[in-house]
Amino acid sequence: MAEEKYKIVVFGAFGAGKSTLIQTLDPQAKHIEAGCTGGTTTIALDYGRVQIGDKRVYLYGTPGQERFEFAREIIGKGMDGAILLVDATSPVDEFVEHLSTSIVAARIPYVVVLNRCDAVGARPDATKAHFNGAAIKTVSAKDRRGARVALEEFITTLRPHNGDKTA
Repeated sequence: MAEEKYKIVVFGAFGAGKSTLIQTLDPQAKHIEAGCTGGTTTIALDYGRVQIGDKRVYLYGTPGQERFEFAREIIGKGMDGAILLVDATSPVDEFVEHLSTSIVAARIPYVVVLNRCDAVGARPDATKAHFNGAAIKTVSAKDRRGARVALEEFITTLRPHNGDKTA
């Protein structure tokens, strides 16, 4: 049987933990960043690969600032599924709502992953209520085991892409 391949794109707001999640899943992940107020930020994308049994998963992290909509559109082409990573310590704002609405409108299978649920000020129940009806996982982006289990469970809900789609 041939190896199944999946392109998964990770969306989320600035600072939600997208880069951390991908680097947790693949310590060899590539990251393109620049300095900014408060540290660094992804300016192009994150890229990682994970092998899950006979499934090869290609992970792409998108920039979390509104001005990089064009990059999210390019990175998202041909995706098999999406992860919407949400920081449970921050209220769901217009940008996160836009990401959610865009994923749903594109009819892309997705999962909402709540990050930082154990941090001071976290409101995971309020955040979950906002995404009523969506598949939701509660995972720390720094917890390799938990992140991998969430990814494995999500992948089982998808169909692999066919042909020579670039991953």
